[in-house]
Amino acid sequence: MLREQSALELGIAISSICVMSLACLLAGWFPVGFSIATVFLFAGPHNWFEARYMLTRMPGRWGSLRPYFLAALIGVLGLTAAFAGLPWVASACDWSESDWLVAVAVWNTSLVAWVTSLALLRSRQHPHRQWDTIVPAACVLIAINWLLPMAWSLSLVYLHPLMALWFLDRELGQKQPAWRRTYRRCLLLIPIGLTILWLRLGSAPNLPGDDILTQQISMHAGAGIVPHVSTHFLVAAHTFLELLHYGVWIIAIPIISLKAWPWNMEGVPLARRSATWKWFVTILLVGGAVAMIVLWGAFLADYSTTRDIYFTIAMLHVLAEIPFLLRLL
Repeated sequence: MLREQSALELGIAISSICVMSLACLLAGWFPVGFSIATVFLFAGPHNWFEARYMLTRMPGRWGSLRPYFLAALIGVLGLTAAFAGLPWVASACDWSESDWLVAVAVWNTSLVAWVTSLALLRSRQHPHRQWDTIVPAACVLIAINWLLPMAWSLSLVYLHPLMALWFLDRELGQKQPAWRRTYRRCLLLIPIGLTILWLRLGSAPNLPGDDILTQQISMHAGAGIVPHVSTHFLVAAHTFLELLHYGVWIIAIPIISLKAWPWNMEGVPLARRSATWKWFVTILLVGGAVAMIVLWGAFLADYSTTRDIYFTIAMLHVLAEIPFLLRLL
């Protein structure tokens, strides 16, 4: 048994080293091309697997959790709608740069307030948590946001991929605690990979090319927000983290948590509630699979426009992760 456990831990370590090394290599040498290929191949599938995972974590009946999940749902939908609508309102009202910064700061403040409310609701649920510092911490974050609203928003772009690693850590703690120590040691490879990318690209010239797609990818990674840092490095670092994010949702979490074919409904509490709910969940997953295929077609037809629309709508799944992660803490 000990030998089998050691072999599994060794396999985890070797797999992690190989994946992170390959991601670092491709991101460092082919940042734009690797970014295009990564989003095209994995954006849709990772959303489908993430939705499948969240269905297994959604109680069949909310009961005493109703205020928490209602607050979560209202926040996810409301903040996503506001995020998608800001550019339209800015264009219609002919906002100045200062108007745009104020709007971004207001949205960021709303996000912090929503997460704080969820955390306070979660702290009163079983098992209870002593999160007394959450309100002072939220006030500090809001203050920083009003000083640097765009930089604060950019931090979400880089922190979001790391949330998947946090999900995986919690799942390992519940399902495979013996693997957790090895996994956490493997996480040390991430700052090493980022350091390698910095040494290679930190002082490199900005990405060549003035085409729309290169500019779009560069802006998403922080071009114009982080001064005196090469867009070569920013795009490489973001793509490196994104691939790890996709790998966790598409490979690691399904292996650790689902332990069944993704279309198996037995592990979905809502599907066990009634035949009607089972049909609803099934249609939801089938619709998601169809949307994934449509997304691939849209990428092939017009990659730039589709990418722009996708990363706007993707705010929905970014926000949806927060209440489920809080439930795991």
